[in-house]
Amino acid sequence: MDTVVFVGAATEDAIAVTAHHPSPDERVVVDDLVRSGGGPAATAAVTAARLGVPAQVIAAVGDDRPGHDVIDGLDAAGVDTRHVRVTPHAGTQSVVVICSRSDATRAICTTAAPPVELDEAAAEAVRSADWVHVDHHGWPPVARLLADIPPSDRPRLSVDAGYAVDDLRCRPDEVTLYVPTADRLRAEYGSTDLDAALAACTAHTVVATDGANGSIGRDHRGRLRRVPGLPIEPVSTLGAGDVFHGALLTAVVRERPLHEAMAYAGIAAALSCRAVDGRSAISTDHEIETHLSELKEYA
Repeated sequence: MDTVVFVGAATEDAIAVTAHHPSPDERVVVDDLVRSGGGPAATAAVTAARLGVPAQVIAAVGDDRPGHDVIDGLDAAGVDTRHVRVTPHAGTQSVVVICSRSDATRAICTTAAPPVELDEAAAEAVRSADWVHVDHHGWPPVARLLADIPPSDRPRLSVDAGYAVDDLRCRPDEVTLYVPTADRLRAEYGSTDLDAALAACTAHTVVATDGANGSIGRDHRGRLRRVPGLPIEPVSTLGAGDVFHGALLTAVVRERPLHEAMAYAGIAAALSCRAVDGRSAISTDHEIETHLSELKEYA
């Protein structure tokens, strides 16, 4: 099976579910309070491991209790953490999320993350991987490494653009799988027409996520694919995008056609919304396949 390396953020999250967002100086009793591991790259790796793909994470945490908890959580999920660097005299990135039930929105407060640095062992893991998946935090060190490697010798690259990816120095046509949000893709290509933005993007394959509406993608032959979202009453959408990335890459690694991969990822993301945090409700491959088989267009 292909070697998949995930590079980027690994966080400790505290998620509070409230009836509404607190007003200034208001004290609110929460409906639920959950602590969980998070981070786009780390949660995508947990998803891939849950779905049966060997996943390795390159990330940085602090030499503190949250950092060791983050590593323990990844280990428990079956993720290879040999390249998670414990950074002395630094704090682990900690995130506080307030989810409002009344309007289904959330507010996020975060500390700064330790930089991801590739020592020789981690750099070799990237160079020798079949696939490397990066988020906004993992992109800079991977971009620096890939700049010195001929394009023909680079691993296939999957980019999570849920958050803005600064200094995307690698030409877009060297990105194998590019996954922004629909709004971000429109903004990047200066178009209100999503189809036009998909056509303008020169990545090998691009999939734009659009929340409950599903996703729309363009394959390497220029064909557009639209996949609706799986109807579900969410408890929380926190981490659903990260789960989508991990599941999409899982399906692509298994060489499924793009429309099936998008449907597979959409189901995984929707089912993950059954819990407050972004990980505890990540489904199994069997559960996703069961839902997939019930969709007539993919049966």
